[in-house]
Amino acid sequence: MVRTKGAGNGTVERIQDLILAEGLVPGDPMPTETALCERLEISRSSVREAMRTLASLDIVEVRHGHGTFVGQLSLAPLVDGLLFRARLDDGNDLRALREVVELRIALDLSVADQLVEIYRGSVNPELESHVAEMRDLAGRRQPFPEADAAFHNALFSRLPNSLLRQLAQAFWEIHTTAVPMLNIAQADDILVTVDAHQAMLTALEAGDADAYREAVVEHYRPLGRTLDAAGRAETGAVRA
Repeated sequence: MVRTKGAGNGTVERIQDLILAEGLVPGDPMPTETALCERLEISRSSVREAMRTLASLDIVEVRHGHGTFVGQLSLAPLVDGLLFRARLDDGNDLRALREVVELRIALDLSVADQLVEIYRGSVNPELESHVAEMRDLAGRRQPFPEADAAFHNALFSRLPNSLLRQLAQAFWEIHTTAVPMLNIAQADDILVTVDAHQAMLTALEAGDADAYREAVVEHYRPLGRTLDAAGRAETGAVRA
């Protein structure tokens, strides 16, 4: 249950309770504003305030001209909040982005044993094609966020924990959005990251969890060095 501050808090919770009681799922139409007022015995202004709060959390979705529906319950609010925090922390040694990267590493490492069981002995042309695309783009000194995202999404797609998959995607989105937003240059040794993607896949197909973990750490080394350099540059600019 989402807890919010303010006078509309009780109404927000009651509408959430109604969604649960009715067994509504993402995409289902919500009761009309009038129906909510009558069923919950509350004012129209209270319903509207609560619906605005729920919409901001992606619990409901307002489709103008069509009505209000149960939202996709995505982690978009988390992404937006952490991106704003990254902007606020721009002058604080890129702390927010560093923390997001640490969380990405932790997630990637935490599923090593699960991924090994899933991919051991398999052949994965889709994942190989994403690595090949990254290698081609990196060789031409071009960024490859789409290919990178496609690789990680495909890699995690077979994990049974849907929340974990969503978290991984959310942290990846924050990471890749914050890097250009904070004017962080692409690492000179970006091919190391490409090779690490291949090593991650090779290790999983071979059933070697330790090799996968080593490849994950290697995957983030170029970014770590780039963040260190950006932090030193910021410190130097401040002192100057």
